[in-house]
Amino acid sequence: MRNIEQRDNQDLDQGRKDSRIDAIRSGIRHDLPSSLVVFLVALPLSVGIAMASNAPVLAGLIAAIVGGIIVGAVGGSPLQVSGPAAGLTVVVADLVSDFGWAVTCLITAAAGVLQVLLGLSRVARAALAISPVVVHAMLAGIGITIALQQAQVLLGGKSKSTVWHNLIDLPGQIIGAHRPGVILGVLVIVILIAWRWVPAKIRGIPGPLVAIVAVTVISVVFPFHVRRINLDGSPLDALQLPGIPDGNWGAVAIGVVTVALIASVESLLSAVSVDRMHNGPRTDFNRELIGQGAANIVSGTIGGLPITGVIVRSSTNVTAGAKSRASGILHGVWILLFTVPFAELVEEIPTAALAGLLIVIGIQLLKPAHIETASKHGDLAVYVVTAVSVVFLNLLQGVMIGLALAIALTGWRVIRARVEAKPLGDEWRVAVVGAACTFLTLPGLTRVLASIPAGQKVTVSILVNYMDHAAHQAITDWQRQYEATGGTVQIQGVVQTGHFARRHTRNLIEPERPDAAASLAPGQL
Repeated sequence: MRNIEQRDNQDLDQGRKDSRIDAIRSGIRHDLPSSLVVFLVALPLSVGIAMASNAPVLAGLIAAIVGGIIVGAVGGSPLQVSGPAAGLTVVVADLVSDFGWAVTCLITAAAGVLQVLLGLSRVARAALAISPVVVHAMLAGIGITIALQQAQVLLGGKSKSTVWHNLIDLPGQIIGAHRPGVILGVLVIVILIAWRWVPAKIRGIPGPLVAIVAVTVISVVFPFHVRRINLDGSPLDALQLPGIPDGNWGAVAIGVVTVALIASVESLLSAVSVDRMHNGPRTDFNRELIGQGAANIVSGTIGGLPITGVIVRSSTNVTAGAKSRASGILHGVWILLFTVPFAELVEEIPTAALAGLLIVIGIQLLKPAHIETASKHGDLAVYVVTAVSVVFLNLLQGVMIGLALAIALTGWRVIRARVEAKPLGDEWRVAVVGAACTFLTLPGLTRVLASIPAGQKVTVSILVNYMDHAAHQAITDWQRQYEATGGTVQIQGVVQTGHFARRHTRNLIEPERPDAAASLAPGQL
C-alpha cells in the first residue's frame, strides 16, 4: 500500500515537473519573441506620451517598466500590456501645469490607492456600465487634442495649454514652420500610413519601430539640424519621491478621482477588447483593477506617469503570439535593460518624429466605426457633444456632460412611446410602440388620434411594456368619443392601467401572420 502511494506521489511530482517544462518551452517559443515585439513598440510610444504630457521624458519609461512588470505579474488580464497611455495625456498635462510634476506623482500614487480599494470592493464591472459611446467620444476628443498639440511640435513650436490656442496659433506656425522637422515628421506619418499595405511577412515588424528608426537614421546621416530627445540620464537617474501640495486640496482630490476613474475605465475596456482577440483565460476584472492600482502606486512613488492597460501594446502582444503574462513582464524588463546602458541611442530620436507618431495615434483614436455605430443607434448627438466638450472644456467635464446627455436620452426613450397612424385599405391603423406609454406621450398621442377622420374603422395596436393611467384614460376617452360619432375602434394589446404588457403582445396585429410585428416598423405601418 505504501509503495502504491509512493508511486502516485512520484507520478504527481513528475506531472508537475512536465507541466513546468511545457510552460517554459511555451514561454521561450511564444512569449519571448512577442515580448521583444511589444518592447520595440512601447519604447518610442512611452517617450512620446511623456513629451505630450509635458512630463519628464524618463517618466514615460519608468511607467512602461513598472506597468509591464507589476501589472503583468499581479493583474487579472494575462495578455494585456500596461504602461503610459495616450488617453491620460491631456489630464496629466493639466495636472503638471496646475501643480507641478512632483504633486502630479502624488496624485498618481493616490489614484492607485483608490483603484486598489475599488478592486478589493469588487465593483470593477460597474465601470463597464458607462455608455460605450461616451468612452469612444472621450477617446476621440483626446485624439483630436493630441493631434493639435503635436502638430505644433512637428512644425517646430511648442504645444499651447488649450486646444483653442493651438488652433488660432496653427496658421502662424505653418507659415514659420521649421522645414527639416516638418520633413521628418511627415515622413513618419507617411511610413505609418503606408505600412498597412506592405506584405504580411514584413508587416510583422511594428510600423512605429520602422518609422522612428528609419527617420532617426536619416536625421543622423543627412545634415538635419533638429531638436532631439533629452533624457538627462537613464530611468534610474529620474527616480524621485512625490511632493506635497501647498494647498488647494480640493483640486488635488478631483485630480485623484479623475485619474483613477479614467485609468480604470480605459484599462477594463481594453481588457474586454483583448479578451475578444484570443481564446485563452478570461480577465478577472477586480484583480486587474488591483494590479493597475498597485502599478500606479509604485509609478507615482518613484516618479513615473500614470499607468493603464494600453490597447495598442496589448493587441500587438496578442498578434505576436503571446500565450501568458510572461510576455508583458518581459517587455518591461527589456525596456529597463535597454534604456539604462543605451539611453544615448534614444536621445538621437528627433522630437518631430515622435510628434508625427503621436499625431497618427491621436487620429487613430477617432474611429469611423464608432461614429457609424453611434449614428446607427441614435447616439450621434451624445458622441459629438462629448467629443467637443472634451476638446474645448476638459476631459472630466466632457465625460460628465456626455454621461448626463446619454442618461437623459435613455430616459426619454424609455418613457416615450412612438405613435403613428396610417390608412390601410378601408381602415386606419394606429400603432403605439415603445418601452412605456405615459403622460409624457399624451401630446403626440392625442394629436395623432385627433388627426384620424371621423366615421372610420380604426385598429389601435399597443406594443408597449407599460402604460400608465393617463395614457390609458386618453385612449379610452378618445375611443368613446370616436365611436359616438359613428366610427368603430378595435383595441389590440393591453390597456389595463399600470400593467406590464410584454406577455400579452403576441399576435396583436393580423394574428394569422407570424411576421405581423414587422408591420410596425417605421414607414411600413
